[in-house]
Amino acid sequence: MEHDGSELDLLVVGGGVMGLFTAANASFRSARVAVLERGRIGDPATASFGRTRSFRRDYLDPGYARLAEEAVRLWGEFEARTGVEMLVRCGCMNIAKASVTPDLAATYAQMSSDTLARIGVRLESLGSEQIGRRFPYLRADLAYLDDSAGLVNLPAVTGALLRTLDDAGVAVFEDAGIAGITAERGRYRVSTGGRELVARSLVITAGHGTNAVLSQLLGCNLEIPITRDRPSEAKYLVPPAGSRHRFTSQVMPVIAYLDTGVYLHPIVDGLVEAVKIGYYNPPDMPRSRTGVDSIAGFVAECMPGLGDAVVTDVLDVDQCDYDLVGDDEFVLGPVPGCANAYVGVGWRGTGYKFAPWVGRVLCELALEEGTVYDIGRFHPGRFGADPRRAGVLDEGRDPRGPSLA
Repeated sequence: MEHDGSELDLLVVGGGVMGLFTAANASFRSARVAVLERGRIGDPATASFGRTRSFRRDYLDPGYARLAEEAVRLWGEFEARTGVEMLVRCGCMNIAKASVTPDLAATYAQMSSDTLARIGVRLESLGSEQIGRRFPYLRADLAYLDDSAGLVNLPAVTGALLRTLDDAGVAVFEDAGIAGITAERGRYRVSTGGRELVARSLVITAGHGTNAVLSQLLGCNLEIPITRDRPSEAKYLVPPAGSRHRFTSQVMPVIAYLDTGVYLHPIVDGLVEAVKIGYYNPPDMPRSRTGVDSIAGFVAECMPGLGDAVVTDVLDVDQCDYDLVGDDEFVLGPVPGCANAYVGVGWRGTGYKFAPWVGRVLCELALEEGTVYDIGRFHPGRFGADPRRAGVLDEGRDPRGPSLA
């Protein structure tokens, strides 16, 4: 078994965006850190990679809305540190249409705007005539636009993270399945592919492989109820050349009609040459039948300007399985019963925007044994035998977590 005798401050198991941001934050603190990835970094079959994800703060839960704001601040810090522009600030607009969801006051667009207003954030409100003039391809009766939101350029993020780790001398081991984990004298000894690594702290960001890693920790009885989630449909729509200019990120925001389970990303020059539309059944947004049961149905009802677009299936990205936790909350914090071991999982499609925040939290926990953020609601111990004893449940809190998109 190869072992060079050196000891790490932190070993990160899982090389998705959460794990890479954790390692990057550790490298900023001059910690000795390494990353193990059982597959390949950038594999489009994993939830962390692809072309675009939305970043936004339009949640029904004010806690997630505030965290989204903090995450955007940390994205800006990372952009400044690396000199790489990663956020496409095209805005994000939630819409509703009375013929689809008759009770406009009960739509996600209205309720999320109300939530943001309660925490002091005012969005631009548009009625049907304003929507028609400004976005002539769109038919809706109500819209709320947050011009500080937009898209994350995933290839730019992955490249910047890998360069950051390489510049700091952080080893990233790919195709590194874990053969065993032992704990001795306050250290973790991890065996993988003929290699043995010793670390003071362990962070597990292994997505669907999380429980398999946890099961190798002596004294760990934690099993997180992780299921798989993915869009029901994902399509690329290429508009005719004469109307392409209407659908670029210079003029078109991210558009979401979450009551119907639909979100749209604009064309981003040099990154994606089509409008991407996803359709899914959001588990945290119970909805009655709206008449929109497919992307084609949504286009016919709300996006006639894309009626003559060339439609193809999204095959290169967004065919992955997101990790969804039973109570639809993130899992983030210490592993019960295992000193200096921490876990992060359950991000769903919504989690990517929080990556710099998650990485900072996990880094602080692993290296400083605490974090400046209140993460009690995300405590892994809530899945133990008596979660109330762990002090992680708030009986007065709305249990609905974040929505996908």
